[in-house]
Amino acid sequence: MFNLFGRKKSSANPYVKQDDPQTFRVRVRTRLHGEVVEFRFTKAAHIGADDEGGYLFRKAVVSPAHFDRGELLVRFDSRYNVTATEGEGVEFIPVREWED
Repeated sequence: MFNLFGRKKSSANPYVKQDDPQTFRVRVRTRLHGEVVEFRFTKAAHIGADDEGGYLFRKAVVSPAHFDRGELLVRFDSRYNVTATEGEGVEFIPVREWED
């Protein structure tokens, strides 16, 4: 409210949703057939340390109906703020477009 400590809250990444302090979700659409695949991942089980001091989540994508293949990568800083999302053979779906 008053920004007493000089720190701005980092803006959330438009493609990654944080369900709780330990859990994240991401949805991707395959480029070949447009299938939507959702991934849920946690700090303790799925996110690994990066060589640059941050963290990352890397996952192979295989769509259920057409077996389209791709890969997704979500990078985090040392405080688990999402810094980048990258995909090969997939495109990330913005959280605002999700229909739960």
